[in-house]
Amino acid sequence: MKRAVVLGGSFAGLCAARVLSDHADEVVVLEADAIGEDGTGRGAPQRQQLHALLSMGHTQLERWFPGLTGELVAGGARLGAGPEVQFYVDGALKPTVPELRMLGATRPFLESRVRRRVMALPGVRPLHGRAEGLLLGGGRVRGVRYSTANEAPSTAGRAEELGADLVVDAMGRASRLGSWLLHDGWDAAALHRMRIDLGYATAVFRRGDELPGTVVAHASPGPASGYQPTLSEPGAMVAVEDDRWMVVLAGYTDHRPGRDPADFLARMRRCVPPLHEVADRCTLLGDVRTHHYPESRRRDFSGLRRFPGGLVAVGDSVASVNPIYGQGLTLAALQASCLSASLRAGAAAHEPAWDYFRRAAVVVDAAWQLSATADLAQPHVTGPYPRGYRLARWAGDKITEASVLDPGVNQAFMDVVHMRRHPKTLTRPRVLARAARVLAAR
Repeated sequence: MKRAVVLGGSFAGLCAARVLSDHADEVVVLEADAIGEDGTGRGAPQRQQLHALLSMGHTQLERWFPGLTGELVAGGARLGAGPEVQFYVDGALKPTVPELRMLGATRPFLESRVRRRVMALPGVRPLHGRAEGLLLGGGRVRGVRYSTANEAPSTAGRAEELGADLVVDAMGRASRLGSWLLHDGWDAAALHRMRIDLGYATAVFRRGDELPGTVVAHASPGPASGYQPTLSEPGAMVAVEDDRWMVVLAGYTDHRPGRDPADFLARMRRCVPPLHEVADRCTLLGDVRTHHYPESRRRDFSGLRRFPGGLVAVGDSVASVNPIYGQGLTLAALQASCLSASLRAGAAAHEPAWDYFRRAAVVVDAAWQLSATADLAQPHVTGPYPRGYRLARWAGDKITEASVLDPGVNQAFMDVVHMRRHPKTLTRPRVLARAARVLAAR
């Protein structure tokens, strides 16, 4: 193809641009927000919150950007493996998974390095502007309309058109693609919602020589507490660049954390030992930042009967699930890999992207199933219930209980959490039998 246009220059859009650089003569990344070289600037407010790159996300990142991990670590990021990555359930430390690796870095730091790599690729260029609609004709998308974002008063806001063989919607949760399609006589993808009423707060601390063997510590409630914060506060901390700890605390409805530093520290001291240690020994840097996440969403593109050619969607434009499971960045990277696989298999850019949407639906379904099954354990979350929920919930409870006691069960559990395996693998007889033996012997 001659030109591809990516609408949105955050992590999902950058991953898509990297993939498209192998298939298009020119890739234009249209970005409405001004992002600096360090990855900071305007954009989604949650950019400053703690983001996790799961193990599969790290694998995909190295696939598309070889050597990036070394570059990130040289710049101050931390790479945790084995016992440096700690997961707690109901306050109990789970067995180590030796193969598990997680990267400790802030999202702006990670995204800035990815952006630098992408923009250095031949044929890739940024364009500062706001997408305003699609150019359609002959049953396919032929480009986009956008308003310029130049600083010169004589040109700012001027309407422009940009032709393309393929347009990628990476505009995030606030994507306007559905309204654009409806305006032009096409159907919008069905939007599924699950209201969860989550709140989370992030704070940064100066990191010294405390906890030298820890890069990631994550605590969540489980079956023993009825998935409620009675045995331990839900939270996580990650060692990030510039010798800092980034700590996030989470809660639902009336238990959502606020901006008060004293309350934040008190909650950390009710969490697992690593967070307690940081609260006692480390200096808080700056303010506590909060974010409210009312609902998970997914758009079912594969369920449409007709769709214009030359158009795909990635990242939060397709699905955004409960952020406490840390799936967002990894899901975006996997969707980019699905796009690559579809194009390499011979899918034509000007035809409807059914093959891509089928591939992407597999990873989206996996992420949604995992998060929805866990969210529905909360008493205030009332559905919709996915098919097979009762079995998935029962198996999930048993696997979670056994994963605290047995390394083998925990390996299977963490493979799913880190999106290396589909959730259905946890219902295999071999895994369930091992979990049953572990629980019977305790």
